[in-house]
Amino acid sequence: MKRGFTLIELLVVIAIIGVLSSVVLASLNAARGKADDAARLSDMHAIQVALELYYTKHNTYPSSNGSGCGGWESTGSDAARGINFVAALVNDGDLSSGMKDPTPGLESTCGNYAYYFYPPNYTGCTGSFYVFGIRSTDGYGTGKYPTSPGWSCPSRNWQSEFSWVQGQYTN
Repeated sequence: MKRGFTLIELLVVIAIIGVLSSVVLASLNAARGKADDAARLSDMHAIQVALELYYTKHNTYPSSNGSGCGGWESTGSDAARGINFVAALVNDGDLSSGMKDPTPGLESTCGNYAYYFYPPNYTGCTGSFYVFGIRSTDGYGTGKYPTSPGWSCPSRNWQSEFSWVQGQYTN
C-alpha cells in the first residue's frame, strides 16, 4: 500500500494556504495605511507647531508662494521646484525639514499636503488666516478624516476639498 497525498488533498492544502495568505496581505495593507495616516497627522502637528512659532516671531503667518497649484504651497510642486514645503518655516528654523507624503504616488502635481495664507475678508472670513491640510488619506481617501478639525468661512468650506484640514486666524 502506497503512502502519500492524493492530488485532491494537495489542491485543498494549496487553496487553504492561498486564502490565508490573502487575509494576511489584506491585514498588512490596512496596517500600512494606518501607519501612513499616522505619519501624515504627525506631519500636520509639526507644521501646526511651526506655524505658531513663526507667528510668535513675526506676528504673521508665512505667505503663500506656491506656483502651479493656485498659489498653494504644496509638497508636490514645491519639491519639483527644489524647495521645501512651507519653505519659510524651514528657513526660519521652525520646521526641521520639508515634508513629503509617506505613500508613493500621492505626490501628484500638487502633492498631498497643502498650505495657503489668505488676506483679510476672503470668502467672508474676518481677518487674515491660513489653511493647511491633507488632500487624501489611506483610510478615508478624499473623504473627511475622523479627527479633522475642519475649516470654513461663510462662503467656502475647505473640508470638502481635503480629507484633513485646519485653519487659524491671525490675532
